[in-house]
Amino acid sequence: MILVTLVVFIGGTLWTIIHSFTSSRLLPKLNFAGLDQYERLWGTRRWLVSIDNLMLYGLLSLLLTLVIGFTLAAILDRKIRGENAFRTIYLYPYALSYIVTGLAWQWILNPDLGIQSVVRGMGWQSFSLNPLNNPDTVMYGILVAGIWQGSGLIMIIMLAGLRGIDADIWKAAKVDGIGTIKTYLRIIVPMMRPVFITALVAIASGIIKLYDLVVALTNGGPGISSEVPAKYVIEYMFRAQNLGQGFAASTMMLLSVMIIIVPWLYLEYGGRKNDR
Repeated sequence: MILVTLVVFIGGTLWTIIHSFTSSRLLPKLNFAGLDQYERLWGTRRWLVSIDNLMLYGLLSLLLTLVIGFTLAAILDRKIRGENAFRTIYLYPYALSYIVTGLAWQWILNPDLGIQSVVRGMGWQSFSLNPLNNPDTVMYGILVAGIWQGSGLIMIIMLAGLRGIDADIWKAAKVDGIGTIKTYLRIIVPMMRPVFITALVAIASGIIKLYDLVVALTNGGPGISSEVPAKYVIEYMFRAQNLGQGFAASTMMLLSVMIIIVPWLYLEYGGRKNDR
């Protein structure tokens, strides 16, 4: 395991970073070009659009997935009737691949086949819902599909955390006259800090590598309005045959992952040392 980690993960990462400073095209070559690939990367409108899209999608996805996942978990934690059935229904979308999810939502949001067609067939002819063909709303359409698939996993993580809370805490809160919502906000949520950190890392890792869903729904369109960094990397490495540019873009994605992982490692391990 140590050998695999060193060779495949660390070795592959260092190899990619080194070649991002070269002018490699079809095949990797150690013909160093300094920061040329990075200057070109940050001067390309397509890359800048992909960064803006990822920030918009990431912020809304992080917030809404957490809120929806925790809300569903809180409802199920009340031991409602049919909990097992509801839990299966909510978790089922996560079992689907992003390609299947993308194709399903492509049909649902298709104006000729999906929701718009159904509503207009009911007599509301002025109703319009066509986000995937509008550059201003296409990322929101992708966001809906992403939240639909990812909320179930966060719900399960949150439900496991809620089930780990001692029942005596709820009894004490009731004795003190604290309402249910206040109990969640002031007592339960702070106690679930490690669970929330785990959920945040899971959501963030999915956001950064967003690719399949975009390809299945829009393939980056209309135009380049739904481009994302992972798609930019794939396009330059395999279609444009510009490995140096693809390596530079993937290195920037690695940097964004480190920005997420390093604070998480500090909170998980560095914070414990400080407490001791």
